[in-house]
Amino acid sequence: MSAGGFQGVRSQKSLDLSRDFARHQRSWFAQVQARAAAGEPFAVVNADAPQELFRVFDIPYVVTQWWSSVVAAKQRAGEYLGRLVQLGYPEDREPYTALGFASSLETDPSSAPWGGLPRPTILHAVASGDCMRKLFEAWARQVGADCLLLERSNSWVDDIRPDWWAQAHDNWNELIEGDRLDLMTAELEGVVRWLEQRTGRRWSEARFREVMDLVNEQEEYYLRSRDLIASARPAPVSVADTMPATMIPQWHRGSEWGRDAAKALWDAVERRAAGGVARCPDEQVRLMWLGRGMWFNMGFYEYFERSHGAVFVWSIYLALAADGYIRRFGRDEDPMRALAARFVTMGDELRSPTWASQWHLKEAQSHGVDGIVSLGPAGYFNRLAFERAGVPLLELDVSHVDASGWDDEAVRRTVATFIEDRAAPVAASRRDRERASG
Repeated sequence: MSAGGFQGVRSQKSLDLSRDFARHQRSWFAQVQARAAAGEPFAVVNADAPQELFRVFDIPYVVTQWWSSVVAAKQRAGEYLGRLVQLGYPEDREPYTALGFASSLETDPSSAPWGGLPRPTILHAVASGDCMRKLFEAWARQVGADCLLLERSNSWVDDIRPDWWAQAHDNWNELIEGDRLDLMTAELEGVVRWLEQRTGRRWSEARFREVMDLVNEQEEYYLRSRDLIASARPAPVSVADTMPATMIPQWHRGSEWGRDAAKALWDAVERRAAGGVARCPDEQVRLMWLGRGMWFNMGFYEYFERSHGAVFVWSIYLALAADGYIRRFGRDEDPMRALAARFVTMGDELRSPTWASQWHLKEAQSHGVDGIVSLGPAGYFNRLAFERAGVPLLELDVSHVDASGWDDEAVRRTVATFIEDRAAPVAASRRDRERASG
């Protein structure tokens, strides 16, 4: 299929619950649209900003990156980003977030994905760089919304704990510098005061603790699911199953539905593993997908199951839920500080040189992957860690949101060659070791 004409391929999901989650999301979004139309405050919040606060206030919100995935899946990304260009904005800076801005320019809700994104009254994000700050400020001017931005500090310690993921759940107060936690806690408390003044709604400490407990429960189920998938041979599910089954409930963190959805995923994975049900019964190669999901072409992942017995067993969605979100706190501890610990390191875990590279390597080794496919550049420290560990890496120069430049034949050929020439020999050696160890 020629570049520019690609329409994407849906994945064949192994789990019925993925369809259940999608139906719930449709119903929930219709309710959000109705509440916004009735005049309630409506927020668009970035994925790395604390949505938990909005849940406590019962302010309806949509996560920018989820909405961008819907736009991408509906093949509207190229068109929408083009509207930003017409206004003089770049289309290639933070496109995953910029799609939200571009969606707000839609004037015909009947043609928009899911009836269109309601006009936000609040835009909330972490100013993770000059571009993100300017993007949200421009978006707020365009739609007449309040722009609420947080600052997030960077770690300054010389030596990052090599097992930070083992410390982050319970010992976050020792893992993370106290000044960083103090600053982020103060920032979050400022958000609470601002939302009280802006909306007239009252903050409830009891409700906040309930939300935080529900989040920790939800992420515990993801932790168990992640670990079971890592140890199971063959894999009971692939990223085509776990990406949507994790991403949708994650944007409902702090709700009973979100907690129950995570438990449903765990139950399904456990049943399949116990019954010997495999995503690909003839599994030969285990792969890691490093980067955001290919939402406009989820069938991409399962193509290689049929052609090579190669299963993508890992993505950031389930793995970060397992290691990056759980922040336990005692009855006498401040839950706001625990929330600060959840979000102050989020950029570190995904992108900071030694935080991310140590974690990615740990995940690759625990899942027994034979190769890593990265969406875009993996970064120097990731490359170095994978090379030293003997795990081959392929970096794809493709967009995860815009299908207009996708050359399906060329990308499949590139990945197939990588599997055959580099990952398959590693897989053969791994299978020999696994057989020898019983």
